[in-house]
Amino acid sequence: MKKKWVVAAKRADFTAIGAHFGVDPVIARIMRNRGMTEISEMETYLYGTKSSLHDPHLLKDADKAAAILGEKLRAGKRIRILGDYDADGIQSSYILLTALRRVETAVSGPRQSRVDAVIPDRVRDGYGLNEHLVTKAWEDGIDTILTCDNGISASDQIQRAKELGMTVIVTDHHEVPFEEKEGVRREILPEADAIVNPKQADCSYPFPDLCGAAVAWKLVQVFYEQEGIPAAEADGFLENAGFATVTDVMDLVGENRILVKEGLKRLRQTRNKGMRALMLQRNLDAETLKCYHIGFVLGPCLNATGRLETAQLSLELLMCEDEKKAAVLAKEVIELNESRKRMTERAAEEAARIIDENGYGSDKVIVVFLPDCHESLAGIVAGRIREAYGRPAFVVTRGEDSCKGSGRSMEAYSMYEEMCKCRELFLKFGGHPMAAGFSLPEENIDVLRRRLNAETTVSEDDLQPKVTIDVPMPVDYLREDLVRQLELLEPFGKRNEKPVFADHDLEITGLRICGKEKNVVQMRLKSAGGMERDAVYFGDPENLRLSLEEKYDMVVARDTINGRCVHHASLDFIYYPEIDHYYSTPRVKLRISDFR
Repeated sequence: MKKKWVVAAKRADFTAIGAHFGVDPVIARIMRNRGMTEISEMETYLYGTKSSLHDPHLLKDADKAAAILGEKLRAGKRIRILGDYDADGIQSSYILLTALRRVETAVSGPRQSRVDAVIPDRVRDGYGLNEHLVTKAWEDGIDTILTCDNGISASDQIQRAKELGMTVIVTDHHEVPFEEKEGVRREILPEADAIVNPKQADCSYPFPDLCGAAVAWKLVQVFYEQEGIPAAEADGFLENAGFATVTDVMDLVGENRILVKEGLKRLRQTRNKGMRALMLQRNLDAETLKCYHIGFVLGPCLNATGRLETAQLSLELLMCEDEKKAAVLAKEVIELNESRKRMTERAAEEAARIIDENGYGSDKVIVVFLPDCHESLAGIVAGRIREAYGRPAFVVTRGEDSCKGSGRSMEAYSMYEEMCKCRELFLKFGGHPMAAGFSLPEENIDVLRRRLNAETTVSEDDLQPKVTIDVPMPVDYLREDLVRQLELLEPFGKRNEKPVFADHDLEITGLRICGKEKNVVQMRLKSAGGMERDAVYFGDPENLRLSLEEKYDMVVARDTINGRCVHHASLDFIYYPEIDHYYSTPRVKLRISDFR
């Protein structure tokens, strides 16, 4: 879909703010565009450290949960951690398992550990805590179940665990289920012995948008303090919390931004043998690691194990203390991810065919049934559909006992809330405003499609993809020192997106298409003031050709795209400036993301 370009219009004294921090006014403008108004906010954004994080004791039930865990370890009771099969759940399980075993050794001395971790099998067990896992824990002699990255929606299962005499502690970050009567919402909380979830209405924690691993880390901070273990040991889990914050696509604002900054620092020097093996086999230089590498290189490898086999493999990798074994596990994890990629491509192609043949692309909310798609790929395919059609998307697959699905949304559509409007159609569901998972009978799929589209309040304008331009900045203004200052704004991610710049009427004076897939367009662009810049566009050259044809004609478009830049053709470009170190003298290069 064609994107609508809008310019951010927030105002402030950018010159004064820039002078206060010793940065270019452009940096000040970008911070204002990210919603910051106070100097103190900007100070934390630019220079916040671990000391800026909130007190973990503010989390409701954190002290209570820590006290229960300490009591159980001293009594020699068996504790089972029940995690989730995505990267956040894997990292949460690692944090809690490592921490509990550390305290167990401190209070009981070296012995066979009575703490273990089980991550559900996506296909056999489904998401989160279920009765089968509860029964198995009881049969295994487990005294205490400790959930992480799940449990807040498992009221029935936790009730069953209590009936069997087990203690249950929930750590989670997902939305709290609710029911609404006469305009009043009432939370539906499980009857656990302690619930640590900052999204509870009566939790006083100032920042509710932590990921599951960050919640687990906060609990460990309280637990270690209670047990007299140095705080520096708890800080060792910052790399795991930061990693999970990125992979779970949390908003990179407030505490999350600091968690990722601090996590990246530690990941670059990680001593975790499994993580180092994974980086090595993915040909990553640990010292230059960025959010991109977590979100698109390392994170998908951990996620792939939970999608196609068992996430226990990734947990085993993180827990591994032998370098040779870690290398073998890392290779297996990477091979699973490559298999996942191939399966995803086939499923996405099939989804596009079904959507186009049935006219679903004109629906405000797309629901597509892919009976033969591996259920673990539904979320990825839903994300592809959302990007391709500019619509919230639900992908449903056929499971053993029922159909299962995942949804991916956009800012204008709160997916979890919309699903609550037709909760009776689901056997089980949960999630966030931007993503959700569910199961339902096959006969309800068409009903779900009709209901979601009939009851949604989003308009076509809401659904049109938009690009918000931070600064309409002539390329003539770009200097190397300004480009380097942009690094202060990192790490980039959701709600702290990479800044967007634009310039108009840039003449294409040179163009060549390269790359194995012919999807890299190298260009030379000249501004109205005569400044020339190198630029690169990673994408289908046909998109560029169509924009040239729309503005000029077929001949100009054909000649320009074939490198015959004799027509002085120009377009408006959206770009991000980077330092190109290819030449002996570094120079500014433009990374193009859109044009018209």
